[in-house]
Amino acid sequence: MNQDRPYTQTIEAFGYRCRVGRRADDLPTIKQAHVMAGIAAGLTQKEIAKLRGVSPATVKSASETIYAWLKAQRAADAVAKAMRRGWIAPLALALMLADLHGISMRHRPPTRTRQPITCSSRVGRRDLGSVLA
Repeated sequence: MNQDRPYTQTIEAFGYRCRVGRRADDLPTIKQAHVMAGIAAGLTQKEIAKLRGVSPATVKSASETIYAWLKAQRAADAVAKAMRRGWIAPLALALMLADLHGISMRHRPPTRTRQPITCSSRVGRRDLGSVLA
């Protein structure tokens, strides 16, 4: 292997193409690239952990390392800086296909937490009669 060229590899995760390599080459590791792609795709840390088969604490520590490395305060800032550095890029084909079918890749459907309340026109009441009768 040539020492002049850095070791780089390209992987695909969560709809993003990611460049990975060594920390000395100023590139994220494979684990960090998967976490960054998951964050860019709009997934929570728990969802990334479940899909990757790791602990949520592992994803949290990887994301904190990425934030510190990029000097980012929040996820959106980290994703923007990672894209500027060329670490991640969205897969154009996935975005075009989703747009053609009217599917938004970043939308999560709302979850219903309350049961719908139904009203009826008839009200059952027991106090219509006389107490003394």
